Amino acid sequence: MYSKIYIVYIVLLSVLTSFVPLKMHAQKSSKAAPLCEKAKKAMQMQDFTKAMGYLNQAQSKDPDFADIYIMKGDIFNFTLRSDSAMWNYQRAIDLIGDPDPMLYYIAGNEGAKCGAYEYALNTLQRFLQTGLQYSDVLPEAQKTIANCKFAIEAKKNPMRYELMNLGRNINSEWDEYLAAITADDEQIVFTVKRPRDQGTVCAFCLNEEDLYASKKSVGEWLPREALSTPVKSGYNEGAQCLSPDGKYLLYTMCDADFGMGSCDLYWVKRIGDRWSRPRNFGAPVNTSSWESQPSMAADGMTVYFASSRAGGFGGMDIWKTTMTAEGEFSIPENLGPAINTPGDDAAPFIHSDGRTLYFASNGRVGMGGYDLYYSTLQPDGSWSEPVNMGYPINSPADEINIFINASGTVAYIASDKDGGFGGLDLYSFELDDQLRPNPVTYIKGHVKDAFSGEPLAARIEMIDLNTKQLLTSTTSDSQTGSYLACVHTGGNILLNVSHPDYPFFSENFQLEKSYTELSPYLKDIFLQPTDVGTVVTLKNVFFDFDKTELKPESFVELDKLVSYLQHNTVRIEIGGHTDNQGSDEYNDRLSENRAKAVYDYLVQKGIPANRLQYKGYGMRVPVADNSTDEGRAANRRTEFKIIR
Repeated sequence: MYSKIYIVYIVLLSVLTSFVPLKMHAQKSSKAAPLCEKAKKAMQMQDFTKAMGYLNQAQSKDPDFADIYIMKGDIFNFTLRSDSAMWNYQRAIDLIGDPDPMLYYIAGNEGAKCGAYEYALNTLQRFLQTGLQYSDVLPEAQKTIANCKFAIEAKKNPMRYELMNLGRNINSEWDEYLAAITADDEQIVFTVKRPRDQGTVCAFCLNEEDLYASKKSVGEWLPREALSTPVKSGYNEGAQCLSPDGKYLLYTMCDADFGMGSCDLYWVKRIGDRWSRPRNFGAPVNTSSWESQPSMAADGMTVYFASSRAGGFGGMDIWKTTMTAEGEFSIPENLGPAINTPGDDAAPFIHSDGRTLYFASNGRVGMGGYDLYYSTLQPDGSWSEPVNMGYPINSPADEINIFINASGTVAYIASDKDGGFGGLDLYSFELDDQLRPNPVTYIKGHVKDAFSGEPLAARIEMIDLNTKQLLTSTTSDSQTGSYLACVHTGGNILLNVSHPDYPFFSENFQLEKSYTELSPYLKDIFLQPTDVGTVVTLKNVFFDFDKTELKPESFVELDKLVSYLQHNTVRIEIGGHTDNQGSDEYNDRLSENRAKAVYDYLVQKGIPANRLQYKGYGMRVPVADNSTDEGRAANRRTEFKIIR
């Protein structure tokens, strides 16, 4: 799942010996040549230690024999030590003077891999000047040159990047990576690659990937715990995401006997303090190809994932599917050429704002290998041109995953930098302002019956009143009533809490777009039973000052009321209320006309008039103190009351 992102290194043992030595046969004979022949045979057996021993002996006999440095370069190249490979290839170039142009190409590539961008740029440009006969690698050379030019400029303007290790309660001597965190920053789930044990099912796997979790207490992560059965299976589980509300865990399982392909997507649901039985996404999401790295949007329905399935633009592409009902998914859609390239594009992470997508790609201009990019969903449904996240977030090595908290201020990545606990560790860092998504805060609490206090499994939605777009969708826990929902900024947002047996609850949020820390909302919601006398305030019904025409933003809430009346045979009175500004006569008339506007809307939507009545109460039934702006705003309201 994680290791599917990789670098394909050129195996130089066969490539170099086929044409680079052509320029070296003109060298004077050397007493180092027999030792080089022995080293060549050892390299063909991949015994690099023995080969290096022969080459060191050869170098002591003739330090100016170029073959020695080409072969040393090959060994360092093959063992992923690009800096040493580059130095040795350049030494051979200096000794030969006019080498086969392919040596420039190989040396330049090694320079790019270790971050020697100026050297790589100059050396690859020399290759383009002299190596036109190698037409099969010219496009790759041009791509690496573009990367070098980008990297040189990016390093002049580094991003803010100070890594903070998440500590020994999260990290260990094994590899930890792919963090996923709930919107309130209180729960983390991540992948750990550990040595196989007696419980490992995969017969040929030297390691096993498992999911671990931790909760935060007083600002510190508690000691991690492995997710137990039924999630833990003995197969490889990882490359996971949590829904922003923490209710769903989507993850990847590989090499399972009962799967549909090499890696499949699975989902489980939290019920109380346990996870449900894992379920395969099934067709049409999973195929015989590789599917992995899911990321669920805050709407609770849209899932982005990576796949090598047919019909894409490259080896791996990013796709999305919609959960139309729990456990049922639509036919996946490719995100198209704005996101996907002829290379590999993977590791999608959709931020809680629902609009900012972060992903890894090796098909775009960047620092080299896999870089991290971000793109923004436009109002017309298209994606903006992806932006490289810059240096030092991106480097010559592979950057394969990033997670950003709901407020858009802190990012989480895996790194094997010095000073960790071993292997890959999880780190956090403050995200540079220009890389931040739209900030999102959250509302959390419990949904209960107003009289009995019993927890309720209610549906909770956040809807943009201007665009009518569903931003967040979740359900409170059936056993505890707990819920967590994202609150978006920069819009006029409706919170709707509904249960088939209760009148709905509504709230309104209007938060300015800001990158400052946003205070979360802690709110227990008590649903009133469907009894005569129950009063519900419609907090998302709006009128302009001194007007009685409904504003379009009111239609979302009123449509919720229509749905409630269609499913509940009740009769209601619509009441209009004002503050104490103006005369009694004026306020009575204004409040009654506003109540009638709601009445007319409901009748127009098909609700029988004999189930409705309306009344204006003017300023006579205040719910707050009219001496303050906040109190007067609360008194200006529209309600409905169950009267039969």
